[in-house]
Amino acid sequence: MDSAAVERFEAGRDRLASLAYRLLGSAADAEDVVQDAFLRWQAADREHVEVPEAWLTKVVTNLALDRLRSASARRERTVGAWLPEPLLDGDPMLGPAETAEQRDSVTLAVLTLMERLPPVERAVYVLREAFSYSHVEIAGILDISVSASQQHAHRAKRHVASARTTGGIDRAAARRVVEEFIAAASSGRTDRLVALLTRDATAISDGAGLTAKLVRYADPVRLAAALRAAFRPTPAKRKLVGGSPAFHAGVVNGSPAVLAVLADRVVGVVVLEVRDDGIASVHGVATAARLARLTDRWRRQGPDAPILGSW
Repeated sequence: MDSAAVERFEAGRDRLASLAYRLLGSAADAEDVVQDAFLRWQAADREHVEVPEAWLTKVVTNLALDRLRSASARRERTVGAWLPEPLLDGDPMLGPAETAEQRDSVTLAVLTLMERLPPVERAVYVLREAFSYSHVEIAGILDISVSASQQHAHRAKRHVASARTTGGIDRAAARRVVEEFIAAASSGRTDRLVALLTRDATAISDGAGLTAKLVRYADPVRLAAALRAAFRPTPAKRKLVGGSPAFHAGVVNGSPAVLAVLADRVVGVVVLEVRDDGIASVHGVATAARLARLTDRWRRQGPDAPILGSW
């Protein structure tokens, strides 16, 4: 392959990876899809590719849909073990974030809800809301009719509407949210946590990989009690993570997040999806495989001062 063709692909790599990540919810799978797309670009008769960006978008979208439909993906989702992979603010895989729709499309709450959508419906939503493709363009990418694209978009938007947040948040604002959350969680008083939550607050956690299925809470009082217990330090918990981590504030997938850091490794993340009336959902991730890319990004950007220096 000539250098110009490689440069053209690399110029769009981050955009393609962001598209694949939104469709799959996994950075590792997204990287694999982009690499597969590169191999197809390498083998293609590029002289007959009129618009390389459109061609590559179609290839990546359909490769991602193939993964969503695969037997292994269906099996993981069936047993209830699937959870989006969190990404730290500044990761190029998060992609465009200029509009509220683009920011919403990459939150963990929306990615979790999109898991329940049929693959084509999920693709239409991502292409439309995150990348602003027209229904005519989407129809061409997915080989469906324009009216079908419109119908899929309408159903998908209605499905994920409950996960809409207050919009983008900067690191200073995220730190204030996290400071208040940690103060409430470590106070030993369930009522302080309940006061921070919305009436319909929910939570989902991977249980640090210690359970076969995800742990879910749909009642604010039970959720607050679980959070209070989770943030209470014990010798057993310190043994599990390998020491006494510090708690930092960060922005993960556009939302405030508590990062538990031991040495230079992120050992746990609690992501707080915030609405005007409080914290609407909590995502807890502590499985090492789901935190590998986030940890790498954490090491590169350098941490702020911890909110809690030792747990």
